[in-house]
Amino acid sequence: MNEFSLNIRSQKKIELIPITTQILDLINSKTIKNGWLHLFVPHTTAAITINEQADPDVATDLESFLARISPDLSHYRHFEGNSPAHALSSLVGVSLMMTVREGQLNLGRWQGLFFCEFDGPRNRTVLVTYQL
Repeated sequence: MNEFSLNIRSQKKIELIPITTQILDLINSKTIKNGWLHLFVPHTTAAITINEQADPDVATDLESFLARISPDLSHYRHFEGNSPAHALSSLVGVSLMMTVREGQLNLGRWQGLFFCEFDGPRNRTVLVTYQL
C-alpha cells in the first residue's frame, strides 16, 4: 500500500471544496493506471463526499442545506461550541473508497469529489491510500 496527502485551506464555516482535479493530479504524479483509492479525512468536524460537480450551484445548495439542518443550539454540552460540525461530519462521513481505471477516477458523468468543511476556516488534510 502507498499513501499521499492533500492539504486544503477552507475559507468559510461550512464549505464544500471541489478536490477532483487535485486528486487526479496526485494520481497522475504517482502514475496510478488501475487500482483503488481510499480517501480519509482525519478530522472530527470535516468530511468527504461525491456529488454533482458540473454545476457549482449544487455545492452552494448543499452548503445551505447543511447549515439549516445543523443550527447552533444552546443546549449542546460540548464546550468548544462546534457540536453541529461534529454531527455533520458523522452524517456525511469521513472516508470514501474509489476505483481508478485507465488513470481516471471511476466517477459518473457529473460526479466530483468534495472536501466538506463544517468548522472553518481551517487548514485540513485528506489522506489517500492506494493499491495498484
